[in-house]
Amino acid sequence: MANSILRSVDGHNQRMFLALGFLCLASMMQNAGAYEFKVGGVNGWTVTSNPDEHNQWAQTRRFQKGDTLLFVYKPSQDSVLQVNKQDYDNCNTGSPIAKFEDGNTSFNLTHSGPYYFISGIELNCHNNEKLTAIVLSDRSKTPPPPPPSSPPPPAATTPSPAPAGELFPSDQSPPPPPPRNGASSSFVSLTSSIGAFVMGSSLLLVL
Repeated sequence: MANSILRSVDGHNQRMFLALGFLCLASMMQNAGAYEFKVGGVNGWTVTSNPDEHNQWAQTRRFQKGDTLLFVYKPSQDSVLQVNKQDYDNCNTGSPIAKFEDGNTSFNLTHSGPYYFISGIELNCHNNEKLTAIVLSDRSKTPPPPPPSSPPPPAATTPSPAPAGELFPSDQSPPPPPPRNGASSSFVSLTSSIGAFVMGSSLLLVL
């Protein structure tokens, strides 16, 4: 009785481990194509001499669902705010969607569409420390193939003249060729099979 209970528990545990293994594998496969982008490249998240450097940086990247944005900055001097479009345009730091101050912020892009980020310091935002990241659709979805182009109209061909003595009326096709002789084909095939058998038997006897 006790042994059967233990065997039942062991089987249950094995099924649980298998299920957990499949879940982990699926999660790894889902994140296998994800990338991490360091915002601003070498300069990081800061005010730069180029007034539109962050957005120029973003325009040269292709962000996809599952990717992450890495904001690197000095936590005592700056922060990152995720905001809506209106607050982005007006550099409104008073009502962010999310606020980050750790100095090494990793932001996960979970859906397609635009994301808006500004500095938590309003003056920095007015100095263009702000970023718009456009996330494209899922990278596993491929665009539909283009519609097939219409085939060109068939070119008009001039029939070649028939050889002398084989002229046929325009509304009558030439007679079909005589049917192949199935009996002769079968006979040739049978003869070849017997010959191959005899040769193989001879080789076996020699060996």
